[in-house]
Amino acid sequence: MMLEKGQRLLLPVNPWFIWGSLLVALLINLMPFGRTPWVPDVLLLTVLFWCLHQPAHLGVGLAFVFGLIMDVHHTNLLGMHAMGYALAAYLISLAQRRMLWFSPWLQTPQVFGIMLLAHALIWLLRLAGSGQFPGWSLLGAPLLETALWPLLSLLLLAPQRRAPDRDLTRPL
Repeated sequence: MMLEKGQRLLLPVNPWFIWGSLLVALLINLMPFGRTPWVPDVLLLTVLFWCLHQPAHLGVGLAFVFGLIMDVHHTNLLGMHAMGYALAAYLISLAQRRMLWFSPWLQTPQVFGIMLLAHALIWLLRLAGSGQFPGWSLLGAPLLETALWPLLSLLLLAPQRRAPDRDLTRPL
């Protein structure tokens, strides 16, 4: 992939930073927001980000495990969030090579489609498991998550964009 003028190479990511950001996202998801279904799933966003940018460190299997953790937290049917997380991680791994060519702003429509499919699967599993219509307010979560994607990309790529050492005569 050719770099555009002014675009810098990214430093290698520290695995501790990946796991730290996943832990922070998990803690944000575990906060008691009540029964508001439109709250964005920050853990799903972070898992998808690392599945996109570092597929060797995080894949569909770990996304499934994080989904199981969210199922236990929400006391839902076991595997409901896990299936949604695994589907989203699989879809983003399919589109990974194409999506990395785009900026985070241009990735948002693709991320919206993936989020919408993941939430639709969770919605259908909730409908099949409980027999009750969960409501249309669940559609607000993919919109908010998609709006957070460029901010999350900027935040999680910031440590990789710093210069390894300050040298004003270095061209890169």
